[in-house]
Amino acid sequence: MLTILYRGPLASCDYDCAYCPFAKRRDTPEQLRADREALSRFAGWVGEQPFEVSILFTPWGEGLVRSWYRQALVELSWLPNVTKVAIQTNLSCRTDWLAEASDRAALWVTYHPTQVAYDRFLGKIRSLPVRHSVGIVGDPAHLPDARRLRSDLPAETYLWVNAEEGRLYTDDEAAEWSAIDPLFHVSRLPHRSAGAPCRTGDSVISVNGDGTVRRCHFVPEVLGNLYDGSYRAALRPRSCPATACDCHIGYVHLEPLGLYDVFAGGILERIPAAWPSAHVSRSGR
Repeated sequence: MLTILYRGPLASCDYDCAYCPFAKRRDTPEQLRADREALSRFAGWVGEQPFEVSILFTPWGEGLVRSWYRQALVELSWLPNVTKVAIQTNLSCRTDWLAEASDRAALWVTYHPTQVAYDRFLGKIRSLPVRHSVGIVGDPAHLPDARRLRSDLPAETYLWVNAEEGRLYTDDEAAEWSAIDPLFHVSRLPHRSAGAPCRTGDSVISVNGDGTVRRCHFVPEVLGNLYDGSYRAALRPRSCPATACDCHIGYVHLEPLGLYDVFAGGILERIPAAWPSAHVSRSGR
């Protein structure tokens, strides 16, 4: 099976979070048209493949406010060769359309407390008909919101916490976040990755709108192109060339961390295998 992290040209978002460089950015009609065409081409390619594919959409902006991402998620979820299709989203869109998706569709949802009314967000989460995780950025100002959300979410909903970029947490601060997300220690510090075996470039690839294939979003080396098939010859087990990896969509594929065991069956939507009953080991750092 091939896992694909897809990121098209879309770079616009309807939120203006202080920690995001794409806040309130607007794409031109031409840019939106290019993104729609690129996604259509990618979805068509997926449907033609004789092998199993799992897909995580990782747009710079917010995809689900665009009809073509909603349509792609639904249609891809029904393809016989697609084992999972998920997307990172702020869930600002309507959600009724998700009833049309198969049980292979999933959402990786981020809660942004400054951008949406709490009750509105919680109501959307509670009504979701597809598998999902919910997360929040570990900004100290968000701690009361995170605690409230953990209390109000169903026990079976995993609430993850991303360490805020550039922030160093004291042990006491980390303990507060770990009480909400027992896997916060995985996000707390960047992982030393240089020379470590990683599944990216072998069973996992990153694809952009024109089909350029890289091993992941964080390594610039080009492996080929999806649409002419030139990437296939480059797929092989390889080690990470970067010094460190500090993003979940990257380090989850580092083999020494053992996170494929922790998230078995929920790699793309970021759900631990036996949540909420599993006792999560703190090994791997």
